[in-house]
Amino acid sequence: MKGTLAQKLIGEHVGREVKPGEFVIAKVDVAMVQDGTGPLSVRVLQRLGLEKVFDPKHCILFLDHASPSPRKELSNDHMLLREFSRKTGATVSEIGQGVCHQRLIETFVKPGDLVVGADSHTCTSGALGAFATGMGSTDVALAMALGKVWLRAPQTIKVVFTGEMPPGVFAKDLILYFIGMIGADGATYKALEYTGDTIANMPLHERAVLSNMAVEAGAKAGLIATDEKTREFLAEHGRESDFREIKPDEDAEYERVIEIDVTKIEPQVACPHTVDNTKPVTEVLGTKVNQVVIGTCTNGRLEDLRVAAQIVKGKRVADSVRFLVVPASRKVYMDALADGTIQTLVESGATILPPGCGPCVGVHQGVLGDGEVVLSTQNRNFKGRMGNPKGLIYLASPATAAATALKGEIDDPRKYF
Repeated sequence: MKGTLAQKLIGEHVGREVKPGEFVIAKVDVAMVQDGTGPLSVRVLQRLGLEKVFDPKHCILFLDHASPSPRKELSNDHMLLREFSRKTGATVSEIGQGVCHQRLIETFVKPGDLVVGADSHTCTSGALGAFATGMGSTDVALAMALGKVWLRAPQTIKVVFTGEMPPGVFAKDLILYFIGMIGADGATYKALEYTGDTIANMPLHERAVLSNMAVEAGAKAGLIATDEKTREFLAEHGRESDFREIKPDEDAEYERVIEIDVTKIEPQVACPHTVDNTKPVTEVLGTKVNQVVIGTCTNGRLEDLRVAAQIVKGKRVADSVRFLVVPASRKVYMDALADGTIQTLVESGATILPPGCGPCVGVHQGVLGDGEVVLSTQNRNFKGRMGNPKGLIYLASPATAAATALKGEIDDPRKYF
């Protein structure tokens, strides 16, 4: 089937070529909910008399947002999801196993899949060459029960990153720069297709950052063609046999093509209270912070923790800063324990939280006080996002976060590279 990655992936699941703007009903390979959205999905199916799943291994209930639960109401929601699993056979990813989006790319999603999740950052799996998108709890409930979903095939914006990233600049900086340029609604219901020699040389843990934050520009999906980097990632997780080549056609038609020379990009910071309020780090140097968070589905991978450990090794974070580190999955946690990364971070003054969403969702663990400032590696800085509408959230890369933790104020990480 000819077309962009979005057209080809959706077309495979419809059984014919699709055109942008067309409404279709497509087969689903993976459907997931988490403990914030899942109870809504389960109750919908109960009311409809459809308490079943189309594929128990690929319908997953993630207990990650309140992990472990801090309140009885959330504990009761966990009980509801576990009971649904017992009735239907749906897979449960228990507390401590990690954030849904990290677990999906580690274990459940393969190139070519169509993935729907009751969580907006489901688009993370686009880094594996899957059409992965977030939907409402009712839509995903029906997808879990019936194995199909309706959607509109999106137009595609092609984003071409070229050049070698300067030292101290990471994928997080590229995506913050891009969102600042295009705006928080600049790609609403579009697919973003990331390409260029920068992407070709980028490991999958960094590609996942770009796909994860596609939705922060309003996009439906953030897609990357598969290649040897994809194969390497799957092999690392014992899934090399899941690899397949997926790429757009050379004559694919795009709504728009945006070219970005990454050699000119500095470390970026998104300032309160919108993700597109981005500035080069040099424009916000010296901003005092009370808390630094490294983790979440955006930047809680082993390589992210290693970058932070490299910067703080042999040093102590500022006395005025609470330094929180949240591994994105149990595997990340175990690997970081095995190679000494966790020890280095703890020796610097970090507090290690259990694998999960942690402070990002604002339910527990790291809620800000009135007027407090946090610099976090998460994907959103909306007012109240971390549990207090009187808190101020800045977003940046793990390198910028680590440098900031050491100084107690926003700092430029390039001095460490």
